[in-house]
Amino acid sequence: MRPLHIALAVLVTAIWGFNFVVIELGLRHFPPLLFSALRFLVAALPAVFFVRRPRVALRWILGVGLMLGVAKFGLLFLGMHQGMPAGLSSLVLQVQAVFTAVFAAVTLGERLGRVQLTGMAVALAGIAVAAVGQGASGPLGAFLLVIAAAAAWGVSNVLTRKAAPPDALSWMVWVCLVPPLPLFVLSLLFEGPSADLAALRSLDLGGLSAICFIAWVATLFGFGAWGFLLRQYDASSVAPFTLLVPVFGMTSAALLLGEGITALDALAAALLIGGVTLVSLAGGRRAGGKPVPPPAVQERAPVAEGAPVAEGAGSRG
Repeated sequence: MRPLHIALAVLVTAIWGFNFVVIELGLRHFPPLLFSALRFLVAALPAVFFVRRPRVALRWILGVGLMLGVAKFGLLFLGMHQGMPAGLSSLVLQVQAVFTAVFAAVTLGERLGRVQLTGMAVALAGIAVAAVGQGASGPLGAFLLVIAAAAAWGVSNVLTRKAAPPDALSWMVWVCLVPPLPLFVLSLLFEGPSADLAALRSLDLGGLSAICFIAWVATLFGFGAWGFLLRQYDASSVAPFTLLVPVFGMTSAALLLGEGITALDALAAALLIGGVTLVSLAGGRRAGGKPVPPPAVQERAPVAEGAPVAEGAGSRG
């Protein structure tokens, strides 16, 4: 890769990592489901009027919009609202690569090789270590919500793989059009109209900046730049940069939010990132024996999270 493009890849992953800090700050202004709804609304409008609808069936847009936007980000925001640290969230979400590989094996007939299975075992060991650390210092329920968010992300990655959208930016814009309405309804039902109205009436520069950063910088710029890189290079050259997301996420959370990194956190990070690397780069095989791109190196399903449909395989907080 050209040095300028390497710098762009690092910049995008830094944005996606820092995005978890912004989410944490935004949750101080909004209830979690309302915040997620506003994020997708601002990302979709007015951008949807300037990009063509991706040439995929509507069911794929709806399916990924519900799984990625409503399930993944709804659960992530709820987990962080209930006490899951931003830095640890950026790390734990990377287990989506394991969920993606398992779901692809079940639904797409991809075979898991020994290296991938070893990577899964190592990554799950990292999750277990992270759970012990979180259970000792914070609510375990919040940790489980983020794990559930990673599972929903894995489903959305498989759906994206089936859809095979030709353009990452237009795909993301149209996917962002799906979640706002169901998230607004869920927010009214579970967070209450009074809490939503209070948050909107007290909207200030900090809250507005958080929404705009997540919607425009992390989502639109991030996915647009990532799609550009994937059009220039093989996915196997670009996707490994997503492993920097939790590095930037944990570092920025430590520096800006004062989140400490314990010995257990460091061990969990080493195990999880190492395991995800094996899962992502080993690849799988279809039932007929033909190699297929691994979850984190799908050219048409980039990951990251808040980015990345591949903020890993595809996304991404």
